[in-house]
Amino acid sequence: MRERLRIADMLRAQKRHISFHTPGHKHAGADITELDYSDCLLSPDGVLKEAQEDIARILGAERSFLLTDGSTSGVFSMLWCLKAAGMRSVAAPAFSHPCVWNACNIFGLRMVPVVQETRFGIPLQPVLDQIKSALGQADALLLTSPDYYGNLPDLAAVSALCKAENKPFLIDGAHGGHLHFVPVLYAGSYADLWVDGVHKSLPALTQGAVVSAKSETWGGRLQAAVKLFRTSSPSYPIMASVEYAVKYPRNERVEAAADLFKTQYGCVGNTDWTKLLVPFGKNCRKAQLSLEAHGVYPEFNDGNYLMFYLSPRTREKDLKKLGKLLKKLPRDGVAEDAPAGVIPMYREER
Repeated sequence: MRERLRIADMLRAQKRHISFHTPGHKHAGADITELDYSDCLLSPDGVLKEAQEDIARILGAERSFLLTDGSTSGVFSMLWCLKAAGMRSVAAPAFSHPCVWNACNIFGLRMVPVVQETRFGIPLQPVLDQIKSALGQADALLLTSPDYYGNLPDLAAVSALCKAENKPFLIDGAHGGHLHFVPVLYAGSYADLWVDGVHKSLPALTQGAVVSAKSETWGGRLQAAVKLFRTSSPSYPIMASVEYAVKYPRNERVEAAADLFKTQYGCVGNTDWTKLLVPFGKNCRKAQLSLEAHGVYPEFNDGNYLMFYLSPRTREKDLKKLGKLLKKLPRDGVAEDAPAGVIPMYREER
């Protein structure tokens, strides 16, 4: 049975009314503020509370919180929880998203970089020894899983390490909201606190995300944290789309098509089916312009690779069109090291 869409159902059931409330466009519709019937995200006790409880159940969390400010507000909330718990430092990979560094700077948390190597311009996930070395100097660990290139760390081994050292494990899963279908790959199967950027790889509106806690202890801290970092005027369309995205059914046909595509068209191997990484080397810009002339827009061009981002809503016929176009495009060898400043995790909007 399909999950009930609580927020969308509430919005659809609304009656036309005269607006003497925000927003200023004055069109009574889905884009409303907290009204008598629409609940309040700051202290939900109705439809938003029910939606968050549904999301937590689906994601395997004790508590989950809707975000309309992107994964960044979730990362800030998680790191504030460490500060609230009396911790002073966190180990995180060198290529973590800038919001991790920014939050640490603002909160006075010392960031212990986890060494990451690069290979042919791609930052690799840190290995267990590198993580263990950094964690020995920190109170907690934050990893990115999956990263922008579709690679994941050994989450089971890292989780076991953190448990053995009794240190919390946080995951920035801004690119992994779709992985809840595959528990062995999903952040929520291993982390104490994690973010799902559902607008990236699931059918949600831009800025839609979820931050979750595995235990009630961390859930209580997280509840206090999101009140600090979420907007006080949340978008109901975004919230409805987040609930819709988390409850969206798995599309195994497109997953299988994506895996086959990687083999057929010489994509770089990775674990995440949503990220097709095609090497073009010096021909990257020409390939991008050629594709865009045919109405096909990749997610990014880092000077070595074009990356094509999929979701359960990707159509197989669009994959076939992409494949036909790729066949016609010349490729060149990729550089060993990416030029400074083009690693897209540094310039990505969250």
